[in-house]
Amino acid sequence: MANLMKNVLLLRKPLLLRTSVRQSSQSQELVLSSTKNNVTTITMNNPKKYNAWDMALTEQLADKFSKAATDSHTKVVIYTATDPYFCSGGSLAEFLGRKSPKGLQKMIRENNQKCFNIFIEFPKPLIAAVNGPGIGSGTTAPALCDTIIASEKATFLTPFRNLGVGPEGCASVHFERILGPDSASRLLVDCWRPTAWEALEIGLVAEVVTHDKLLVRAQELGEEWIRSGRERSIRGGGNVEEYKQINAKESNDLAEAFVSAEFLSTQLQFLKKKGKHRSLAGFILWAMLVSRPVWVKTL
Repeated sequence: MANLMKNVLLLRKPLLLRTSVRQSSQSQELVLSSTKNNVTTITMNNPKKYNAWDMALTEQLADKFSKAATDSHTKVVIYTATDPYFCSGGSLAEFLGRKSPKGLQKMIRENNQKCFNIFIEFPKPLIAAVNGPGIGSGTTAPALCDTIIASEKATFLTPFRNLGVGPEGCASVHFERILGPDSASRLLVDCWRPTAWEALEIGLVAEVVTHDKLLVRAQELGEEWIRSGRERSIRGGGNVEEYKQINAKESNDLAEAFVSAEFLSTQLQFLKKKGKHRSLAGFILWAMLVSRPVWVKTL
């Protein structure tokens, strides 16, 4: 069993392959940035992977937001993505096999916390222009912005409960504050997937526009905010330090859940339904699951 953990979970050769792929991804522009009339548009640009928050994309995302935060020419930021998806959420596959289960927990905890702190700590007004489906962080990160403008093609989904994990992006507290307990429960417990118009009805979204007008309207609003002297604020009355603490707790809980038997089983069943359980990711999940009684003692 110990050899199984050493040879399967660490997977040295696949690790080298994935590292090479990651370095190649980092050389690509996975996040774009442009500024017009003091409004900077930051665009996730990995449509082949549905703009998933993998490590390469989130590193570039953090860099673009960091530069916008200190750029004197940037007064407002629009956060959007290249069609057809807005964001399909976090990418688990690249984490599997890279570390021991304990190392996996640490990586997930630190990466998740870092990603959402980008939005929590950002000092300038943020407009989320959601152009398509937003899953997981594709819903929770926009909710941390000052407002959301949605394309008619947008949908929102937070399937954490179905995955066997807890909420992220401060959603455990933030959703109830901005939406009320009923709508928060529908999203987080029932895993309801509202359309753009339904999201408007519950208050998650402030405006719905035709798809071709999304960035035009976001730019207009950004310029309006500059003229009015709009300042950054977290919806629902939260403050930065409070939300950073919530994010830290959720990230820790998420890291623990990701190595739970429930989560590993759920993910393996998901791959089986898609006929991908014999893939590398499926094999690693199976290995982690069957050897869990041994390595769980090291956590």
